[in-house]
Amino acid sequence: MAKYKKKRVRELQHDRFRDTTITLFDRLGDLLEGKGRSILYGIAGLILVALIVGFWLRWSHRKDDEARRSLGRAIAIATTPVSSTPSASATTPSYTSEQERAQKAVEEFQKVAVKYGEPYRTEARYFMATNLLSIDRNRAISELAELSKSSNVGVATLAKFALAQAKEADGKYDEAAQLYGELAKQNNEFISADTANLRLALVYEKQGKKKEAADLLFNIVESARKAKDTDGATLPQSAAARSAAQELQKLDPSRYAQLSPEAPAADLTF
Repeated sequence: MAKYKKKRVRELQHDRFRDTTITLFDRLGDLLEGKGRSILYGIAGLILVALIVGFWLRWSHRKDDEARRSLGRAIAIATTPVSSTPSASATTPSYTSEQERAQKAVEEFQKVAVKYGEPYRTEARYFMATNLLSIDRNRAISELAELSKSSNVGVATLAKFALAQAKEADGKYDEAAQLYGELAKQNNEFISADTANLRLALVYEKQGKKKEAADLLFNIVESARKAKDTDGATLPQSAAARSAAQELQKLDPSRYAQLSPEAPAADLTF
């Protein structure tokens, strides 16, 4: 009898669970009555959106890879060594002049700029402009001037630096000095203040402004020699600072002698 009672209690508990479950499903059925088609449409819509997003992501990654490869091929062309006597056994294209190489590079960068979106389009335009300098200088300068205002900080900075160099090479020193000065104030990871100020000092030299050039070179080197890290250790000097020291020594030896002594190289022996 005791076993029967226990069994019956379990059956009744099971029945109550079943009844409760059935009641809940009945209520849910009442709520959804007449809405089945709408729910199916909603679920189908969510599935479709997921499929579209998944397809777009795969397509986007594929296009990014394709764009990077195309940009890489164009850069490889632009950096191919020029040789007046190319090897007959060479497996890669060769160019007998910088103009020939630049023309081919411009064509490849143009393809990237036309076919792909950002950031590849703007990057390709920058590389194209720098190569145009040797074959269509006016077009190159116009393109660099436009790119120097790009929202892509890296491209804008490098384009402005290339534009300043072009102005300097063309003897337009005032324009070059203004651009170098702007870059020095920006002082970002692409063109440091030391690099921009070094070029500005060289422009001052060409303008006959010896004192301004010496002052600028002195400040570059002095700041570099006094720079410390958070632990108080002397920071290594940049290539621009070392070049500035050499230039100052040639330009004004007496001013060079006023520099703080250079810190000895760190002893890395163990």
